[in-house]
Amino acid sequence: GLLLRAEATKYLTEALQAVSEAELEDMIENIIDAVEKQPLSCNMIEKSTVEAAVLECSQSLDETIDHIFNIIGAFDIPHYIYNSERKKFLPLSMTSHPAPNLFGCAKDKAELFRERYVILQQRTHRHELFTPSAVGTHPDESRSKFQLKTIETLLGNSARVGEVIVLGMITQLKEGKFFLEDPTGVVQLDLSKAQFHSGLYTESCFVLTEGWYEDGIFHVSAFGFPPTEPSATTRAYYGNTNFFGGPSSTSVKASAKLKQLEEENEDAMFVFLSDVWLDQVEVLEKLRIMFSGYSSMPPTCFFFCGNFSSAPYGKNQIQSLKGSLKALADIICEYPSIHQSSRFVFVPGPEDPGPGCILPRPPLAENITDEFREQVPFSVFTTNPCRVQYCTQEIIIFREDLVNKMCRNCIRFPSSNLDIPNHFVKTILSQGHLSPLPLYVSPVYWAYDYTLRTYPLPDVIVFADKYDPFTVTNSDCLCINPGSFPRSGFSFKVFYPSNKTVEDSKLQSL
Repeated sequence: GLLLRAEATKYLTEALQAVSEAELEDMIENIIDAVEKQPLSCNMIEKSTVEAAVLECSQSLDETIDHIFNIIGAFDIPHYIYNSERKKFLPLSMTSHPAPNLFGCAKDKAELFRERYVILQQRTHRHELFTPSAVGTHPDESRSKFQLKTIETLLGNSARVGEVIVLGMITQLKEGKFFLEDPTGVVQLDLSKAQFHSGLYTESCFVLTEGWYEDGIFHVSAFGFPPTEPSATTRAYYGNTNFFGGPSSTSVKASAKLKQLEEENEDAMFVFLSDVWLDQVEVLEKLRIMFSGYSSMPPTCFFFCGNFSSAPYGKNQIQSLKGSLKALADIICEYPSIHQSSRFVFVPGPEDPGPGCILPRPPLAENITDEFREQVPFSVFTTNPCRVQYCTQEIIIFREDLVNKMCRNCIRFPSSNLDIPNHFVKTILSQGHLSPLPLYVSPVYWAYDYTLRTYPLPDVIVFADKYDPFTVTNSDCLCINPGSFPRSGFSFKVFYPSNKTVEDSKLQSL
């Protein structure tokens, strides 16, 4: 049990005098919860601990208002590192790792792949196929279990090693020869008889490889991706840690108040558009039609993804983008209901002005967006990728032409009859990462690779891609692609958070 010091008891008695009897029991329970969350060295509770707990409980109502809707930039995402000894995720501040730096060192590059591997390894070990059988279970059940091996165990054998499963990363260390790599070593692969399960297998992907090892070569019989894990399962293991980011100290999934607000607000609506070419008159006209249609019931938020120019080059690019944003602001101001009630979020595209195509990408520069933000105060220019937290829902938005890149860099193009969007979504979710491509194809700031994680899985991922629009659900995660607004006949997607449904929308030519 917990014991209170005399001054702590006195303080708590004074603090609870104003609370009505009906609420007293709940309040005391909340304070006990808040005390237990704090790092306690012994069961004697000091006054300072009680003060912090009472303060947290009194703030909870105000915080609920702050936690309803937040845009989280990539550089504000918390960094958690998996500790295999303690079998839990620790915040960066509790580890010996240095703070991330844009100009990373060689260690950051190695750490990037090691962290991706460790996250997938602990997730795979927990899957029912890989958990060891309990003592005394039926022999048939034990036979249906698999055991993960490391590459080191293969290399240490001079004799033939029968059917084994190894988790590792596909690399091409020599032209035309593929290797499997993990933290313990590297082994050459023979893919001549390999069966590929569904998914897009590219270099730098982590795979479960089944086969036999002989004479220094691992002969692959089957490739599969590490199994995905629904968010609820992950949280059952790691509690209410806020991996996602935002002002809440714990995961918003645990808040009953926010859940209630989310279900009651049936009018909440998010509109997603990609490739909003503001320099094209036709695009601006279509946006005007869309705003006039929505003016009677303004959406909660419009998400505009780049590129914001159809010709993103030339010495006048920045000046013309400023003018295009001014034109958009003028159109928004024509519809006062939308101007006052809706928010506008801008996610930059790969060809917008900025420091090249390295991820994560900073927002559009302030000197470009100043005038727009003055005219439209409820606007946010954020990073790519970015995260959105609405009540208890977590949404990731990523603007990158990823489907084409992944198809082009496949080791073997999928032959199964699943359509490409399903292959693509399965790949991203099982990799736990937005861009599982080699760094020379999709460069990443090494020390900020964690900002591209999709683990634990969010509720929604928006892949703003020039590929055809799609909506795919996998492992309780809804993945949508609004498609390129001008190229797909002005189509876009509308998401209703209260019942998690997506509507395909299109502006017909008049």
